[in-house]
Amino acid sequence: MTSNTPPPSDSGDAWQPPPYPGAVGEPPNYPGTTGGMPAYPAGPPGLAGYPGGVPAGGPPAPAPSSMVLAVRLMWAGAALAALGVVVTLLTLGTFKDNVRDQLAESDSSLTESDIDTAFNLVVTMVLIFGILGVGLWLWMAWKNGNGRSWARIVATVLGGINIAFTLLSLVQGTSPGLSVLLSLLSLALAVTILVLIWRKESTAFYQARSRPQYG
Repeated sequence: MTSNTPPPSDSGDAWQPPPYPGAVGEPPNYPGTTGGMPAYPAGPPGLAGYPGGVPAGGPPAPAPSSMVLAVRLMWAGAALAALGVVVTLLTLGTFKDNVRDQLAESDSSLTESDIDTAFNLVVTMVLIFGILGVGLWLWMAWKNGNGRSWARIVATVLGGINIAFTLLSLVQGTSPGLSVLLSLLSLALAVTILVLIWRKESTAFYQARSRPQYG
């Protein structure tokens, strides 16, 4: 009786079962796959590792010297705003004494408790607006340093408001000497920063940073 079992290979390799469909050659195609591999969606054109290679826009545009100086002055503006809060709080005690003397001369019906309540309210408002001012300076330094075009517009509006209020305060002449000095420094900072961020090289920097980085 003849056997159909194939003779063992001369190479001594063990017998292997016959291949099944999909086991050898091209992997089986399943729904949603290509050539046996999952069909992942392509990434943004121009992104490294995806079709298109490196970003089409290249590396971010470096900040020109005008922008570097403008950002540093914004940081200085934040420090100046914080110093202004400290000076205002230190001078409020004298302001409270003056109010008390004026009320005593006018025989006002306000009591000492009313004066203390009003004084505490003023202190609270000074702290709130002082912290807000410092935060705005830091926020503008961050966003303008990153070349955000909208940040330049916001900085221009805030700078204009700062200049207007500073000039109004100087014209009224009601601020003490140290506060006047801080106001003049703040005015100089605001004007210098506005000039710097609207220079030609600064405008090119904002435009380059606002341009899409991926083609």
